Amino acid sequence: MSLVTINLTIYALVVVSCALFVDGFHDGAPVDTCVKPTRPNEPHHGDSRSQPASSNPYTLVASSSHYSPGSQITVTISDSTFRGFFLQARDPVTDSWIGSWAQTENTKTHPECSAVTHADRDVKEHATLVWNAPPNASGRVYFT
Repeated sequence: MSLVTINLTIYALVVVSCALFVDGFHDGAPVDTCVKPTRPNEPHHGDSRSQPASSNPYTLVASSSHYSPGSQITVTISDSTFRGFFLQARDPVTDSWIGSWAQTENTKTHPECSAVTHADRDVKEHATLVWNAPPNASGRVYFT
């Protein structure tokens, strides 16, 4: 066996072994994704940051950007297949987390930071989510 063949075989074994031990968040992002003291009020994704909206392959459509006490806003993610998501509702003035998410099919909510995430690893073509406005407030909201 040549040295090149041995090196390629070792490389292939290492790659396959690593793939066997990788496990994404198949049941949704954990709560510590959104609550980290080192970056208050900002999702914790390690050193990663959100990509610019101009290069985002997904469409996020909200039925409204204004809310009144106790109202609901429907948010839909679509346009490309995906396995998971992590979505938050925020006040555009203070950038604080606001409101809560209704438990919908195949979702998990994190009330600690007004977030909703996937609850399974299935490929999705869209997700329809329902956000609940705060009971004693009105204003504007954005989803990120």
